Amino acid sequence: MSTASPSPAPLAAIAKPVPAQYAELSTAEVSDALDRLNLPGSAHGIGPVSTAHGLLGRAFTLRFAPVDVTPGTVGDFIDSVPAGAVVVLDNGGRTDCTVWGGILTEVATLRALAGTVINGVCRDTAAAHAFQYPLHSRGRFMRTGKDRVQVDEVNGPVSLGDVRVRPGDIVMGDSDGVVVVPAEHEDEVLALALRTRDAELAIIESVRAGKTLSQARIDHDYHRLQRRQR
Repeated sequence: MSTASPSPAPLAAIAKPVPAQYAELSTAEVSDALDRLNLPGSAHGIGPVSTAHGLLGRAFTLRFAPVDVTPGTVGDFIDSVPAGAVVVLDNGGRTDCTVWGGILTEVATLRALAGTVINGVCRDTAAAHAFQYPLHSRGRFMRTGKDRVQVDEVNGPVSLGDVRVRPGDIVMGDSDGVVVVPAEHEDEVLALALRTRDAELAIIESVRAGKTLSQARIDHDYHRLQRRQR
């Protein structure tokens, strides 16, 4: 099995606090901001499997690979994840074996992790419900990944399908799914997402006051906010 272990540099990026105003936003608002800035970030096909679907934190990443000659565990990495981080597991989208289960859910809860996102499947979803632990994946399946996959790299770039994730990127999840904000763009994404949210609130207030939706959108420049920058 791989002896990969996290290096100090990514851990420093993961420990950086997430700007507090991200907690006020939805994935839809952040997705719109990413679109306007021509940034990929909306993880298609990955959604909540727990009733506690809200998560927000910086990515602690792992990539799995098919097991080689020496089989081994898939979960010991959890001892290295700092509190407040989101565990992002890239199992290549595999749906035939899991890389997250009930023991990891309980340990992650005890260690105050922000949640887990999997490019693959999970099991023991009842534990995620019981502990109210935020867990997003491509689905659920009971068969273990032990002796089928192994950790290939810790805190390197990984994939959530069509979205690349690096350690320290901001990961947000809610009932609509998961978005990833590249760390180097987090301030401009936040500013634009807040503007979009404020415009939407103003549009609703205008409609409640008697305006048509089309006029309210014009008044608050909504179409420009959603249009991609050239």
